[in-house]
Amino acid sequence: MTAMTGASARPDLTPSAGSALHRRAFWLLAAAFAATMAFTTVPTPLYSLYMARDHFPTVMITVIFAAYGFGVMAGLFLGGHVSDYLGRRRVLLAAVALELVSCLIFVLFKDVGSLLVARFICGAGIGALTSTATAHLAELRGVGAPHEDGRLASAVASAVNTGGLALGPLVGGILAQWLPDPLTLPFIAFLVVLGLAGVIALLAPETVDRPAQLPSYRPQRVSVEPHRRHEFIAAGLAAGGAFSVMGFFTALSGSVLGTVMHEHSLLLTGLVVFVALGACSVAQVALFAVRPRPKLWAGLVLIVGGLVLIAVATLVASLWLFFVAGGITGAGIGLVFASSIAAANRMADPASRGETVAGMFLAAYAGITIPVILCGVLLTWVPTTTLVVCFAGLIIVVAGASTLRMLQHTH
Repeated sequence: MTAMTGASARPDLTPSAGSALHRRAFWLLAAAFAATMAFTTVPTPLYSLYMARDHFPTVMITVIFAAYGFGVMAGLFLGGHVSDYLGRRRVLLAAVALELVSCLIFVLFKDVGSLLVARFICGAGIGALTSTATAHLAELRGVGAPHEDGRLASAVASAVNTGGLALGPLVGGILAQWLPDPLTLPFIAFLVVLGLAGVIALLAPETVDRPAQLPSYRPQRVSVEPHRRHEFIAAGLAAGGAFSVMGFFTALSGSVLGTVMHEHSLLLTGLVVFVALGACSVAQVALFAVRPRPKLWAGLVLIVGGLVLIAVATLVASLWLFFVAGGITGAGIGLVFASSIAAANRMADPASRGETVAGMFLAAYAGITIPVILCGVLLTWVPTTTLVVCFAGLIIVVAGASTLRMLQHTH
């Protein structure tokens, strides 16, 4: 079902021309993937402005984030796998269209109900996008550079995922800090960016032959060879554990800055998240050639060390240490997550690659959503410093145990 040549999309191309086309498309699609992911985190530094505008309590931010997280899981469960037979481009275009709808809601409607709807739609689009774009990048690179072993494609896919997430808060913080109408202008800018991402998706070569008889639709299931199921479960738990660290940090960083360090700059809020997620992306690219076991061990050490430093930085109210801790933690998240995505690509049957990768992202986003909900609820009763220290200890156990289990299946 999956065509590992570009014949179905561009039958007039010679093999060499086809390879060159796929190599260019790989990098263009990676940029479009990053830009679309950036849109999802643009609101991160803006939530204090939404609170002031709509007069909702802090716990509502948790509800808004949960709407996005559940949207992602719904998109993955319902549509993350259909590109295996509908084609990568069709699903990518549908996903970008959902992001455009979400962006328009941000621009046109100004109430908390619309904010919840926009975030859910945004999440649903991202759920369909992440697995599809990851599979598409692997296949484009497979045609463009067939001599490679797939590690570069996996590293780039996971790096642009988290790199895009890192850029969003920085862009949102910059625009909100210095330009008028901070709750509208960032989204107008992203209408243009998302439009360009849609054009790239439209022009990218298709890598899946659409069957004459489409299979009956069913929701997502994980498609892995029976003898590799334990390995897949271990990788999924590691992805969920790594993303639980990300959820913990992003959920509590704004509260730490505001209530513990008395810093209320929108740019600073965006910058803290940018440093953590940027380090996540850089670590994946810089160490993509490292073998799986050393990469996982490095990721585990960085996550544990970073979480300890986050707790210490909160206890002593040190802004610079909080930045450093975020960077260290983010690098660890990136290495574990990249290892999980590489494992999913390695285990996937070419005909069901999107389905397998969607299962891995579903595990990851379950991991990122649950800590955010718990943190938001507990902040109503527990002081920020106490919550950070206790939750850091809990997340160390969760992330450590899940990564160690993946190490048992990694050679």
